[in-house]
Amino acid sequence: MLIYMHKEEVELFLKRAKNFLDGAKERYQKEDWDLTCFMAEQSVQLLLKSIILERGGEFPRTHSLRQLFSILSNLIDNSEFKYDRKSLLFLESAYLNARYINFSYNKEDAEEILKIVDEVIKLVRNVRNNENSS
Repeated sequence: MLIYMHKEEVELFLKRAKNFLDGAKERYQKEDWDLTCFMAEQSVQLLLKSIILERGGEFPRTHSLRQLFSILSNLIDNSEFKYDRKSLLFLESAYLNARYINFSYNKEDAEEILKIVDEVIKLVRNVRNNENSS
């Protein structure tokens, strides 16, 4: 059974996730690699949290993408909902590195992160579509 008690909140967070991704792509065009990576990570974080809210009724208070994947995996009955841990760790690191650490991303990093985000979005969209058609 799917939980849709928080439909407006879910839609708001999905919209914010899309806006962060749009912002990441704009920053990429301006060759601002740090903000590209940070905004891309925020997009995935909000996407995962919105689907967890939709399925589980609670908005997780963590920034760890790996933990969010684990929470979502436990909420859905889909053994195919897995993603490469190293890729998630690389994307997750943008949350801190782009804000607090004396570290700069380069064009290749930004391209890799945007690729990871695209793959995660497809994975989540497939799971969400499969769950909605059940």
